[in-house]
Amino acid sequence: MAEHILFLTGKLAEKQLRQILADMQPDFEYTVHQLGLSVAALMTADMIQRRLKDTFGADRAIVPGRCRGDLDQLSQAIGLPFERGPEELRDLPEYFGKRAKKPDLAHYELRIFAEITDAPRMELDAILRQAQDYRRDGADVIDLGCLPATPFDHLEQAVGLLKAEGFRVSVDSLETDDLLRGGRAGADYLLSLHEDSLWIADEVASTPILIPARHGDLDSLDRAIAGMQAKNRDFIVDPILDPIHFGFADSLVRYHETRRRHPEVEIMMGVGNLTELTHADTVGINAMLLGVCSELDVRAILATQVSKHARTAVREADRARRIMHAAKALNTLPKHIDDGLMAVHDRAPFPYTFDELQDLGKQIKDPSYRIQISREGLHIFNRDGFHSATDPFDLYPKLGVEHDGGHAFYLGVELGRAQIAWQLGKRYAQDEALNWGCLLETTEPTVDPHVYKQAGSTLQKPADVPHPGPLPKGEGA
Repeated sequence: MAEHILFLTGKLAEKQLRQILADMQPDFEYTVHQLGLSVAALMTADMIQRRLKDTFGADRAIVPGRCRGDLDQLSQAIGLPFERGPEELRDLPEYFGKRAKKPDLAHYELRIFAEITDAPRMELDAILRQAQDYRRDGADVIDLGCLPATPFDHLEQAVGLLKAEGFRVSVDSLETDDLLRGGRAGADYLLSLHEDSLWIADEVASTPILIPARHGDLDSLDRAIAGMQAKNRDFIVDPILDPIHFGFADSLVRYHETRRRHPEVEIMMGVGNLTELTHADTVGINAMLLGVCSELDVRAILATQVSKHARTAVREADRARRIMHAAKALNTLPKHIDDGLMAVHDRAPFPYTFDELQDLGKQIKDPSYRIQISREGLHIFNRDGFHSATDPFDLYPKLGVEHDGGHAFYLGVELGRAQIAWQLGKRYAQDEALNWGCLLETTEPTVDPHVYKQAGSTLQKPADVPHPGPLPKGEGA
């Protein structure tokens, strides 16, 4: 027997919901029930519990995505599972099409080494705070960077402190003394050894990351690999990624050639030479480089967050590795897996056409303003009129809020958000912060205009809506 789903909605959305469901030709039975309120987004769990008198024999119920309240408690009270649907009705077909196949982003194989580049100049407590931040953003290994001609007198203490706090640690230097000190202090990894410094691996238990003895010399890297294999020791190899216009394309070829020569070895890619040295949004750079890593089975990257424009590089790499892992497991493109890397744009920024919004405006019978965007610009409307512009300042004289500072402030904030969304091609939803993907893992609470109306000129925040929280830690290699 087909599943029976109950859809709860409001007066203004009922007709559109019925049409969308009819066009979907779903493989389930459904009932659309209008709860007696005009705007579906105003629905709350308490309101549903008071007003819903019949569940129509449904197996579960779907409420609007912006419905506030405790749905678990509601489900127990009524004896029917309740869940939130999409925030926009136009997204309902995709909601059902993807729902059963939503990829699991809890898994990954690639490890992120996050470098603290100024470790020699930092106090121990500052090193620990930075390590904790990196771990929160997804780092698996904390890399202590050593600086040329800069003493790192507290190197051993730093390694010991991080190990005591449960971190995996690497020490990053081309100076043999630094590497020996780090290895003897208990570092898990040493960056970087080459064929002339392999003897260090005999002195310590740390896993070495191998690089060519001379830049681009893969034959020397081959000899270092053979040396470690002869010792029956674990190791990782790094052919070195070069910046754009300084050998980038050739360095990608080296990674491909290294994988061809050594199908089974562990490979690392230092992505910082692209994220740090290219003035472009790092989220896209990380996506591309992690895609290369996925294809070549590169299972470790070295990431840095030195430049201000790269300050979320670790978090971006964490999301990218999860998406690429899921896409690879499903043998599909890294598309429609997750929107965490869609920081600046959205896949479907304008769910309604200008004509549809005008039709909606004609149905509004109350004075509360609705704000929407379409390809044409910003639109604000209530029972008294429908106004459009591309600049919020052009709308201000038409809104009649010159003597209501609180209301003017609220509308200014919302129209400002709407303008940014329209300019960038992002999805805008009134009373919701813009979605910046993995750049912001949490959403700041926003002002509820309906609470505002009840409170007169005092702006108040709505009850907190549970946030899904950060992604779970995955299964590292």
